Amino acid sequence: MIVPRNRTPAFTLVELLVVISILTLLLAVLLPGLADARQQARRTVCGSNIRQIAGANNQYVFDSSGVYVPGAAAFLQNLQRWHGRRDDIQSAFEPSRGPLRRYLGTDRGIRACPTFVPDRAGFESGCGGYGYNNAYIGVQTVSRGTRESFVTSDRAGVYAAKVKRPAETIMFTDTAFVNRGLIEYSFVEPRFHPQYRTRADPSTHFRHARQANVAWCDGHVSSERPTFSWSSGFYEGDPKRFDIGWFGTFDDNRLFDLP
Repeated sequence: MIVPRNRTPAFTLVELLVVISILTLLLAVLLPGLADARQQARRTVCGSNIRQIAGANNQYVFDSSGVYVPGAAAFLQNLQRWHGRRDDIQSAFEPSRGPLRRYLGTDRGIRACPTFVPDRAGFESGCGGYGYNNAYIGVQTVSRGTRESFVTSDRAGVYAAKVKRPAETIMFTDTAFVNRGLIEYSFVEPRFHPQYRTRADPSTHFRHARQANVAWCDGHVSSERPTFSWSSGFYEGDPKRFDIGWFGTFDDNRLFDLP
């Protein structure tokens, strides 16, 4: 009597194709979710960074007779920024030497947004991809009738007491600038230059799936979507193509201005 050999079960070709199809379908379902989760994680880290910078500036107020940090003290010398200092205009700004350094943890530096990857080095490198509302918060100004404001001193920021709507006044946002590619930029530009009322080139960067983190003067952080963009044509490149513009429904400076 012949005893039949034990046969090891095996997939048929059809069964193998079905398994491959199921795995492919599962990957197609899961991968976008994983990508979204990574993007959300980066946006959360970025939000924590910008909240820390805003908190550092609010602490600076208590130690500096009630004024915010200057955005670019002694601007014509071009050696100081809110995020760092340098010894000459050919060098990069050093965040560890900035005026907010004592409030920024043990490393005393500006932590970079994990999503931001500039195309090349910019003239404001070292700010981590964040920009300061220098037009209204980082300088001292005087208004003259028609909502125009003129800088009286760039060696100190505005008095915090003059910010009447801190929960509705921008302090920092995610920023970048377009000039032959995406570059780092340390100021968030209002819709119009305060001195001339001509439209500025935008710098708010909606890099988190077309959203930008915004830190307000009261310390809270929100996520905003773009509503408008434009280009003066003075710089090379289209800001809109790089997700740079402004948020808000009003085409004026009310989210930046003090009243």
